[in-house]
Amino acid sequence: MKVTQEQLPDSQVGLQIEVPAEVSKQTYEKVLKKLIKTVRIPGFRPGKVPRPVFLQRFGTAQIKAAALEELVQTAVEQAIKNESIEAIGNYQLTTEFDELIEQYTPGETLTFQASVDVPPRVTLEQYTGLAVQAEEVKYEDRKVDEVLEQYRLNLATLVPVEDRAVQMGDVAVVDFEGKVEQADGSFEVFEGGSAEDFQLEIKEGGFIDGFVEGIVGMSLDETKELSLQFPEDYPQEDLAGKATIFTVTVKELKEKELPELDDDFAEEVSEFETLEELRQSLEKRYQEEAQDKTEANQFEALLAALLKHLDAEIPETLIRREANHLVQQAAVQLSRQGIDISKMLTQEIIENMRERSRPEAIDRLRRTLALGEVAKQESIKVEEDDVAERMQEMLDEVSNPEEVDRDRLREVVNEELLQEKILKWLVENNTVEMVPEGTLAAAEVETDDESEPTPATAPSIEPVDATETTTVETTAVASTTEEE
Repeated sequence: MKVTQEQLPDSQVGLQIEVPAEVSKQTYEKVLKKLIKTVRIPGFRPGKVPRPVFLQRFGTAQIKAAALEELVQTAVEQAIKNESIEAIGNYQLTTEFDELIEQYTPGETLTFQASVDVPPRVTLEQYTGLAVQAEEVKYEDRKVDEVLEQYRLNLATLVPVEDRAVQMGDVAVVDFEGKVEQADGSFEVFEGGSAEDFQLEIKEGGFIDGFVEGIVGMSLDETKELSLQFPEDYPQEDLAGKATIFTVTVKELKEKELPELDDDFAEEVSEFETLEELRQSLEKRYQEEAQDKTEANQFEALLAALLKHLDAEIPETLIRREANHLVQQAAVQLSRQGIDISKMLTQEIIENMRERSRPEAIDRLRRTLALGEVAKQESIKVEEDDVAERMQEMLDEVSNPEEVDRDRLREVVNEELLQEKILKWLVENNTVEMVPEGTLAAAEVETDDESEPTPATAPSIEPVDATETTTVETTAVASTTEEE
């Protein structure tokens, strides 16, 4: 069998395969005998149908099509093996099948074209000497105080109040009736705008602007009219932008009595016995959180710079596979929210989700390839002892470690550790200028305000989501032979 290769765009290899005459005849005869054995024709025993009768009944075109399917499949697989092509996914027949049926004569040479996806062709022109800026997230002591105060609010006791007016932070029980302005200037009650014995926390953001603020200062049993307006972007379109009047009566008033910030409080809200231990734990958590966010910002900045120097041809097989993975993730999230995805996700919706996921799939693959190329060029690897140690740390935190898929855990841990090593290497071999938190975001907004609108087709590079695990393979995803 003669095979001619041709390099195609998007990491594909074109194959022109010439099947010898003897093989084309042998395949045809094998398929024909198999069909004769399985077909049932009245008047003949199974497997005993005369060849002329069978050909007359089913026609040569149908038999040639069946033989061609096997012939092409076998020939492509043999070509890939003989030529040592590292194919991923299924092959694509580029010669029209109907054309092949017309050309195919058993016992004569058959030539056809096909293509196969191969691992991405990757060139990373530069990955050292980069100069980037990243925001430094600093730990702030007030974070601990804010959390402790929120814990106190969660444990607050509501105490009735009778000798003063409503204040911010109170909880009031109110009756209210809302009316919205009509076209003729009159006001009519609208659906969902009235309630009795409604417990309302007196804080900003609970209702439309002015509602809560209008209740502040009211006394028990007082009734008051609040002249307000629904915002233009109010979700309920028939109310958006319209004037409204709420008649409000305060029936009960309560204030929050907060627990003392002491050791007893610490025991109630945590596993710690003293307030000092709780504080130290919170301080450590938020210090580590600030450090992790800073490192993530460094990683995002360096990765964005890397992608500018990346030239990668990504085969359609990998794009489809990654898009399918994103759709599966979305389905799992919907399922966890209690949504019956078997009813919601029709084939059409799934296909639309796949298509919408393509840009993100391509972006994720580009990131993976960039990191994988750095790891390959610099021989960055993860030691097995480090993987085992991290796995054990994670298993120690699981209530049922025997139910954990160890192979999958090992894969995840290896990816995580490899990513950490690549990040450390990139930081050490490039220049990262740390700037105060919010600096780059403010500069980006200012630039957007001054610049012309970006065309919808313009390419963009999104930063890595710090919560997302980016898969890194030292082979740059090149070693997979998994089929669709």
